[in-house]
Amino acid sequence: MKQPQILAFDIFGTVVDWHGSVAREVQALLPGVDGDAFALAWRAGYQPAMRRVMSGELGWTLIDDLHRLILDGLLTQFGVTDLSEAQKIELNRVWHRLDAWPDSVAGLQRLKTRFTICTLSNGNIGLLTNMAKRAGLPWDCILSAEVFRAYKPDPATYLGVAKVFDVSPADVMLVAAHQDDLAAARACGLATAYIERPLEFGAPRPKDVSPDPANTWHATSLTQLAEQLGC
Repeated sequence: MKQPQILAFDIFGTVVDWHGSVAREVQALLPGVDGDAFALAWRAGYQPAMRRVMSGELGWTLIDDLHRLILDGLLTQFGVTDLSEAQKIELNRVWHRLDAWPDSVAGLQRLKTRFTICTLSNGNIGLLTNMAKRAGLPWDCILSAEVFRAYKPDPATYLGVAKVFDVSPADVMLVAAHQDDLAAARACGLATAYIERPLEFGAPRPKDVSPDPANTWHATSLTQLAEQLGC
């Protein structure tokens, strides 16, 4: 089986635990609020907000700013009225402070010995850089929707990785925990690897991680993917 040259990684849910990280910070800052429910609601606003950009209703908007739009609505929804502007800004930056899954750093370090590894996330560059610095994620390159001014699943994002590195789409593999992301990448000619993250939405809501034979690779962790790829 032909191996790729570039491994491009989805981030939220694939490399980092957004749910656990956001829920903990919300619970600590707002003890009277259900951190689990708040985290899920914040993430649930993500796709509708991006659609407003992709439809042209909003001009190009960074994820940081979309997160803040969603947050302002959630604070009202959850009855939070006593946060200062500085506290709102700091809470919105929780997305810069997401914890890596336990296998992520070791797996990426192994994969980096053989492949060029980069992000391919809808998160903006500043967010992804701060996250990598804090969590020790050893990227060779940070690519973002911000670079291509298009959000996944726009083909410009997947094909943009190949263009940046001057390789064919088949030389790029998207690594993700989301089958819809992987299907969109395959439609652009990329190879794909599915990573099981059954606890992405928290332990009470285990996710279906059944294999899809359309993926080139399927692994339970990034360290297992490294083993499969001979790293």
